[in-house]
Amino acid sequence: MQWKVVVTGPESTGKTFLAQSLAHHFDCPCVPEFARPYLQALIRPYSHADLKDIASGQQAWINWYAKANQKGMLICDTDWSVIHVWELFVFGKIKYSLLPPPWDRTYYLLCAPDIPWEPDPLREHPQAREALFEHYHHLLQQMNLPFTIISGDFQSRFENSKRIIDQLL
Repeated sequence: MQWKVVVTGPESTGKTFLAQSLAHHFDCPCVPEFARPYLQALIRPYSHADLKDIASGQQAWINWYAKANQKGMLICDTDWSVIHVWELFVFGKIKYSLLPPPWDRTYYLLCAPDIPWEPDPLREHPQAREALFEHYHHLLQQMNLPFTIISGDFQSRFENSKRIIDQLL
């Protein structure tokens, strides 16, 4: 049984950089964020219905990487939690009941919004990172999922995350 470590949190908190750095350090796969290429390919604004497709695509990627992985660990640059928070924050309701699929050994690294905002065409809420962070924090607590808040500069985030993962293994 392999560990799945999920890097989650508000936009522009270093999730992708951290996930890729950890995967490189631990020599294991990094499941990329499905939403980014999905949204870049849209020729219209995204809708509530798109979230279901994004969630399904993300889970399909996680399943594929897990099946192909022989390393015993998988680093995920997001999962269902991002879609769940986004659905509630952007659309004000949970329509798709996006809950985590069963996975015995999952650990969450919740990235705090304490690093500078970096503009990106897909990022929408630079002033709402604290509010979004509280949504993630509440969700992980409510679901009783194991997590650690990751904060500080990029090097601190990486070092703290490595230490946490070493304790899991």
